[in-house]
Amino acid sequence: MTSDAVASAAEMPAANGHANAHSTAGFKALLIGSIGVVYGDIGTSPLYALREAVIAASGPAAGGVTPQAVLGVVSLILWALIIVVTLKYVLILLRADNHGEGGTLALMALAQRAVSYGAGAIVLLGIVSGALFYGDAVITPALSVLSAIEGIKLVTSAFDPYVVPLTVLILLVLFAAQSRGTARVAAFFGPVMTIWFGVIAIAAIPPIMRHPEVLYALNPVHAVAFMLHHGIIGFVTLGAVFLAVTGAEALYADLGHFGKRPIQTAWLFIVLPSLALNYLGQGALVIANPRAVENPFFLMFPDWAVLPMVCLATVATVIASQAVITGAYSLTRQAIQLGLLPRFEIRHTSESHSGQIYIPRINMLLLVSVVLLVLMFRSSSALASAYGISVTGTMVVTAMMGFVVIWRVWKWSPFAAAALIAPFLFLDLTFLAANLLKVFEGGWVPLALGSVVMLLMYTWRRGSRLLFEKSRKLEFPLADLVSMLEKRPPQRVSGTAVFLTSDPVSAPTALMHSLKHYKVLHEKNVILTIETAPTPRIDPAERVRLEQISATFTKVTLRFGFMESPNVPKALAIARKLGWQFDIMSTSFFLSRRALKPAAHSGMPRWQDHLFIALSRTANDATDYFQIPSGRVVEVGTQVTV
Repeated sequence: MTSDAVASAAEMPAANGHANAHSTAGFKALLIGSIGVVYGDIGTSPLYALREAVIAASGPAAGGVTPQAVLGVVSLILWALIIVVTLKYVLILLRADNHGEGGTLALMALAQRAVSYGAGAIVLLGIVSGALFYGDAVITPALSVLSAIEGIKLVTSAFDPYVVPLTVLILLVLFAAQSRGTARVAAFFGPVMTIWFGVIAIAAIPPIMRHPEVLYALNPVHAVAFMLHHGIIGFVTLGAVFLAVTGAEALYADLGHFGKRPIQTAWLFIVLPSLALNYLGQGALVIANPRAVENPFFLMFPDWAVLPMVCLATVATVIASQAVITGAYSLTRQAIQLGLLPRFEIRHTSESHSGQIYIPRINMLLLVSVVLLVLMFRSSSALASAYGISVTGTMVVTAMMGFVVIWRVWKWSPFAAAALIAPFLFLDLTFLAANLLKVFEGGWVPLALGSVVMLLMYTWRRGSRLLFEKSRKLEFPLADLVSMLEKRPPQRVSGTAVFLTSDPVSAPTALMHSLKHYKVLHEKNVILTIETAPTPRIDPAERVRLEQISATFTKVTLRFGFMESPNVPKALAIARKLGWQFDIMSTSFFLSRRALKPAAHSGMPRWQDHLFIALSRTANDATDYFQIPSGRVVEVGTQVTV
């Protein structure tokens, strides 16, 4: 679910998930754009992945750093890249798109639509994966930037005390820049990351040529032998090896921004060869000099090139961080539309690309969490223990939902779908188990973050459903009310009244209170319902549904995809083309603002009632969220118990 930002650099319509629709020039732009955003996270993994894996494999019990251990680790990393990233994501899951869109919540919506029963379990899986992604979005900027800045210690140890303050400063600047949008810098993401992949591949060639025996790591026998002979140490090492494939989810999440072919081409011909060469080069260096395990990535470069590489690595890690930050915005917007989170203020930072958004509250929460992590852990090695659990958890959930989609949407037999997914699920579960060993070293961080987000999502969804059911019991059927009003109409006033409601069957609370207190009715009355479709976007031709109830009452339903930001005035302009005559300046929008109080008997525990009420108070104003002109809005307050 990473950066919407480079959609602009790629010059593609956001709804198009198919690269075939683009010209050759468009394909090249998409290819470079995908290298910048999709592969930022996985592309900066060489900064720390091999170092942490070799250290894990070379403890006192394992007899220190040996050539066999290094070969085993490099082989494990290479084959993790081939099996987890290439086979699972690039070749299989990129085909499981929801109208051209990817990502765990898009997959959840697709799977939920395909099953007749068990939809609740799929929603729960979606909540789990979404919650874990926030853990990833917090740890990635902290770990990536910290690991890049640590390279400066190789220039001189005098810089050591400045690593943490410099990291915090870069992160503060990064988060402060979010409100301005990323369109201007997005154009540089692709070229910078392309240079990065070229440089890390070229730097690895001399060590490989000096110690070609490292190429034996291409044989998977070394990976298997390492796991068989190292027992629990091999299992612990597997948790560190997984650092090399973090960021694989971004492949799938950015499907809608770049299309399948550019993402696949970039991986197979640029990213994978560069990463493989770099890991082999680091392995060759450590085989030649076991003490190089301290920081094999930067030690591959000559002394004069270390400082420029620290600068390039810092830029690359900022790009990787930008990808997960904008991914968190995208995920939040989808979660709001799918009813998993309350409405937050969403600002659009681009007039031409709806995908470029900024959510102030999420930005502030991420900034505070990221800076706290850097100050708590203070080194990339310590922080690496916290990484992995959130990503492996998301991968396990993705594999489970992938099975449902292959079975129910692709119409495979359940046995064939299981045969395809089971090996990947087994591998993901193995990686998850290996990472769970690091819970007490720092792995508790993403688990704690994920648990909090899961609780919030579950409480909001459950509370909203209970509130809807309770409100429906108290409300008057709309058809009966309209019939009564047509027979005995009250005093009429000129203009149009639009009553927003989530339940088009019942009379809106705002309408009932308007009749009760003002005892008047407008000449034209519209019952407006806004629906979120299970698809990422809705064709403008299908945006509006009109239904005439009586001479003075009309039902209007506006439909938005779960990746769109609802804009009521724009959608009503479409309704005008369908024959509904209205003037925005003589139209009043009536909204009911509910003040919630805990009920004596509720469907949730008392503490959860209070949590739901607290969440509802943080929700952004409906006027702003639906982009309704504030001067045309009348709010009617009501008190409801939950």
